[in-house]
Amino acid sequence: MNPGRTDDTGEGCDGDTIAAVLADGAARAAPAAPLRPAPCARSRPGRARPRGAAAARRSRPARRVRRGRHATLVRGRAESQRAEAQAAKDDAAAAFYELDTAQRDLRISIETIAAVDSSPAARRAVGDFEALGWRIDEVSHQYINAVDAHDLDRDDLEASAASRARAELTAARTELGRVKQELDRFAQGLGPLLGKAETQLARLAPAVERARQALLAASDALDAARDSGLRADDLAARLAALGPELTRLNQGAGQHGVPQTLERAERVTREAESVRAEAERLPERAAEIGHRLVSLRTRAQALTTRAEQVEPVLSELRRRFTAACWQDLQQVPDQAADSVRRAERKLAEAQAARDEQRWPDATALLSTVRALLNTTDEAVSAAGDRLRRLNAVQKDPQQEIERTRFAIRDAQRLAMAKPEHPGPPSRTPPGRGGGATGTGDHHAGGPAPRLLALPHGDRGGPADGGPCGLPDPRGARRRSLNA
Repeated sequence: MNPGRTDDTGEGCDGDTIAAVLADGAARAAPAAPLRPAPCARSRPGRARPRGAAAARRSRPARRVRRGRHATLVRGRAESQRAEAQAAKDDAAAAFYELDTAQRDLRISIETIAAVDSSPAARRAVGDFEALGWRIDEVSHQYINAVDAHDLDRDDLEASAASRARAELTAARTELGRVKQELDRFAQGLGPLLGKAETQLARLAPAVERARQALLAASDALDAARDSGLRADDLAARLAALGPELTRLNQGAGQHGVPQTLERAERVTREAESVRAEAERLPERAAEIGHRLVSLRTRAQALTTRAEQVEPVLSELRRRFTAACWQDLQQVPDQAADSVRRAERKLAEAQAARDEQRWPDATALLSTVRALLNTTDEAVSAAGDRLRRLNAVQKDPQQEIERTRFAIRDAQRLAMAKPEHPGPPSRTPPGRGGGATGTGDHHAGGPAPRLLALPHGDRGGPADGGPCGLPDPRGARRRSLNA
């Protein structure tokens, strides 16, 4: 062999090295003989200790294999713990997201209830939600701290650290789920309150829109009335007073509250519709007031002509009948003339109010004129009615007497039907009254009924309050009821 021969690595080998290699190859090819330990005080029985460089080289690969297997097992255990911890982290993140979403949705419901309802139940629900909020914050901080405390993406993550991370994240996920269940139960209990609040909220937007549309319609109607030459200042003032209310409506229920906004919208709608209706009716109202002015003026002139005819009627009453027949009509001509003059003055004031477009004043003045003319008409008609009635009685007095007799008899029956309220004794003897009416029956064993005497028309005076000695059934009935 050449001393300068190189091996496979390119390095030089001496002769001793080559001889050792050859000897080692021969030893491997020969049958293995049991090794016996050399007698040594430090050797252990039953264990062979290899000797020499070749034995040392044979033991090194085995140790490397054992070390590699151990490292692989350690790395596999750490990766498994990392995967479990990562799964626990993902579950906790999903539970946190679900809880956060549920809390946001429930907060909207609570704000809706608080804005609409101010009842004790609603206030209690708001307080309970705040308490749940503290509990949610607590478990959320627990989850966030667990996530921040462990970096699962680190290369040198140990299995023990991954195990601790998995345990903490699992505990956080469990708490998040428990609080989520409490939140769901609380949300289910809010059903009635939320339904009521949603009903009012459903009414809110249409109510506000109706108010806006009513204001717009009122403004258009007012413009149309002004275009026709009518000022309508009072309607314009009423419509201008609704401006601040419209501003509050535009600010929304969040600032003023849902119930208050609903009430305001309904009030604005009613007032705006009233203004619109009056503005649309304003031309018709102006024409109606003008027609009433003409009609009442014509009626006043007619009453003036009729009042001039009262004096001839009174003259005939004075000539043919006693004073009782015309004494109460003595002042009718003067009263009629005075009432007509007052009515004409009120008509002039109503005309001025109509020209100035003060429609309420004009309407009130016309009502006053109408009342005055009605009173005057009744007074003027009373004289002619009195004369016609007296003429009828003078022609056939029996018909009036019979009518009066029946009226008195009805009054007596009504008076005797209530004996628990006896009146003062009649000044007319019962026999006389019975003879006059033909009903003077005496009851055996009891007092005779208190009957009124039939008035005598030939005495020239009113025996029972009727004018001119004519019987007045209404006066007789009143006295019988008072008896």
